[in-house]
Amino acid sequence: MKKSYIFIAVSILVVLLISIAGYQHFQPKPKDMNYTTFVSHLEEGKVQEITIRNDAFLDVKMKDKSVFQVPNPQSESMKEYFLLNEATVTKSKVNPNMLLQVFLWVGVAVFAVFLLQKERSKDKMELVNANGTETKDETSYTFDHVAGNDEAKDMVKDIIDFIKDPEKYSKLGAKMPRGIMLYGPPGTGKTLIAKAIAGESGVPFYAVSGSDFIQMYVGVGASRIRQLFKKAKKSQKAVIFIDEIDAIGKKRADNPDQGNSERDQTLNALLTEMSGFSTNLGIVVVAATNRVDTLDEALLRPGRFDRLIEVGLPDVNARRRILGLHVQNKPLNNHVDLDQLARDTVYFSGAMLESLANEAAILAANENSTEIYQRHLNQAFYTVVAGSEKKDRSSIHKEDMEITAYHESGHALATKLLLPKNTISKVTIIPSTKGYGGFNLSIPEDRLYRTKQNILKDIKVLLAGRAAEELIFGLDNITTGASNDIERASRHIKEYVMKLGMDSDIGLFNNDAVNMNADPIILEKCREYIKELYQEVKGLLNDNLDILHALTQKLMEKETIGGDDIDILLGSKIA
Repeated sequence: MKKSYIFIAVSILVVLLISIAGYQHFQPKPKDMNYTTFVSHLEEGKVQEITIRNDAFLDVKMKDKSVFQVPNPQSESMKEYFLLNEATVTKSKVNPNMLLQVFLWVGVAVFAVFLLQKERSKDKMELVNANGTETKDETSYTFDHVAGNDEAKDMVKDIIDFIKDPEKYSKLGAKMPRGIMLYGPPGTGKTLIAKAIAGESGVPFYAVSGSDFIQMYVGVGASRIRQLFKKAKKSQKAVIFIDEIDAIGKKRADNPDQGNSERDQTLNALLTEMSGFSTNLGIVVVAATNRVDTLDEALLRPGRFDRLIEVGLPDVNARRRILGLHVQNKPLNNHVDLDQLARDTVYFSGAMLESLANEAAILAANENSTEIYQRHLNQAFYTVVAGSEKKDRSSIHKEDMEITAYHESGHALATKLLLPKNTISKVTIIPSTKGYGGFNLSIPEDRLYRTKQNILKDIKVLLAGRAAEELIFGLDNITTGASNDIERASRHIKEYVMKLGMDSDIGLFNNDAVNMNADPIILEKCREYIKELYQEVKGLLNDNLDILHALTQKLMEKETIGGDDIDILLGSKIA
């Protein structure tokens, strides 16, 4: 309706401008006449009206209706002379046509500015991804679509019952939680659970992202929050889902001058809205984050997000169910072993498992296969972890291949000697599309906790690649291939000392909890650990140098070896 009004207004303006332009076009235009000729016509009585336009020209209208412009003599007796010759003399008046034209042009300019301001306002105030569009596919999800995360599902079932039958709880004086905070690693199914809550409850699902509320205009985010809740209240019962809530819900700065005023205003608006609506409305706010530790305390207090529910990585049984869910519409060969695949995919999230099943289907389709075989799943597994193998390896120097082989053999040997319960699935020196010169795929035990010794052994395994390079090629010839290993080892040792409280000297102290910069003593402690662990793993490899050479030789021959090949070479050392 608003667009039709704008179109009509613009059309009227255009018609008026065209009409004025046409009218002026057909008006007689004055011709030039010299003053001597003008005087002769004046004295002959042919001049009807003289208009003193300005100091430069006179407009002369003849009795035959012709119009001329004549130079202005600017004499004092000029007007009297004209009157004596029976000509009407007037001063120049403002042309009404010109006035109308100016008015219309000003109107056009004002209207254009109005439209631009309206578009800016629309850009500022439009609620991105939260216009109340209730798509059926979003609300058709149920817990049948969510494999694993049984604990999380159990913790939200009463919320669903609350939404469906609030009177059942209000009779006992129970109030429905205003908010649920789902937190955990990326890809674990937080959004899916939120959709399932709406689907199981049969209510509209309003999904937004925290980044949608962060704009360059101060106050826009807060306005969008209010619009979102206003829209949800009209539905009376609804699920509002805010993904990546840490974008607006981070801890506010102690010093207001150091804070982000737009984000703070948006967070304040969210807190106000959550405190303002009635608990009996049947509206629940579900939020998701990967960084619950960065959220403002006011957001997590009771009465705001009453429940914090961890959505963690799936265990082996959950992985089996997730795989089954993602392959149920895919033609699997009868010999496919999903149980083994579930055991191999330790630390895989639900999203990674979905990607694995999809990659396997793509690989099968590329081969024009009618079924998905185990080899497709295995290849997809490695693709998800390390990327696809590079086909053209002709440009790789033999020396680089040998360095890679010793590097990966060092990792594999250290894994077998230090962590014998880990399963080495594959060791390869074939470069991948993710930038790896080679990789070592070790599947750890599926354990709930990591021990102090296991953490230190994991760090040794990470350092074993660089240690192998130094042992074989010398300190001056170590390469950049260990950069990622060193980064990961440093991260592990930092957590060991500064977060997990496992160092006997530093004690039970979490440096991050008090927002302190790393103390130089702590940093030195981390460096000492790395040096000590590096020397230990280098000594371990040196003691088993013959096996390191044998592993490298096998890798150079076959380019890829499995855990069985390593077991044969190690023999009694892993018994």
